[in-house]
Amino acid sequence: MLSVNNERKLHQTVQEHGFEHALDYLKKTVRQGIRLTKQQPEGYEGAGNSRIGGDPDLPADMEWPLDEDGTPMTFLAQLRLSEIAVHDASSLLPKDGMLVFFVGIDEPAYHIEHRVLYLTENQLQAAEHRQSPENTSLEDEFTGYSVTARASIEPPNYGYTDSEQLEDDEHDYDQYEELAFDLTEHSSSDLAVMFGYPATQHGDCEYEAALALLTGENYNYSISDALGRIKKHLNGDQAAAEKEVGDTLLLLALDSDHDVGFCWWDAGELQFYIRKEDLVAGNFTRTYCSLYSS
Repeated sequence: MLSVNNERKLHQTVQEHGFEHALDYLKKTVRQGIRLTKQQPEGYEGAGNSRIGGDPDLPADMEWPLDEDGTPMTFLAQLRLSEIAVHDASSLLPKDGMLVFFVGIDEPAYHIEHRVLYLTENQLQAAEHRQSPENTSLEDEFTGYSVTARASIEPPNYGYTDSEQLEDDEHDYDQYEELAFDLTEHSSSDLAVMFGYPATQHGDCEYEAALALLTGENYNYSISDALGRIKKHLNGDQAAAEKEVGDTLLLLALDSDHDVGFCWWDAGELQFYIRKEDLVAGNFTRTYCSLYSS
């Protein structure tokens, strides 16, 4: 359910762009997200701020995550939840502590080896700048940038839109994109989004992630097959299978960015997913990572 402020903003923006015919559709499909925007290069003057790229802040006794070959994973981002959760309109995130994201080799594009660490507030208070090992999984050096968060309304993107609900004789997709940019308050400095829509051509990312998280099985690019296998895993309960897909959330999508040095294949997007049940429980040990590139 949309917050009062988000529903008010949706109504106002839809009216400004003349998309009243799509208001009911957008009410059902927009997601309440969080955008992370690049600020200045990281100076590491203090530990524990929200950061993308560079090095992490970790307690001295915390081991650096390793990939299956024993190579240190590559650090991607740390998000201080006291800075982030205040922008979480759906109140899903823990209110304090920090999430730290690492990745292994980004091949293949699905089931990418990764790790999401949750530092409690006590662990965060003991954290200090930890320089990345000389050799990590991706063999890339990323420049660290501090980031700030803002609440956002995330409308369906190309892979998820129902054109019949949006387009008519007076409205085309380009006009819808202008509406979408205004809703998200899009900035070229946006590096990442939480709880929005993943970049994709086919609108099936949550099926892939739900199947992997629940059963450990690979997706074969068939929504019906994935739903069928999830249903089978849930003892034939169709409603439970559909709910499982609906409750598979985009925890973080990291865009390619020249300044940081992120380039996911052909300037694509790295995506982390989590089950709503695990997120609410503060369990970040079971997540899924995949990559989209055109």
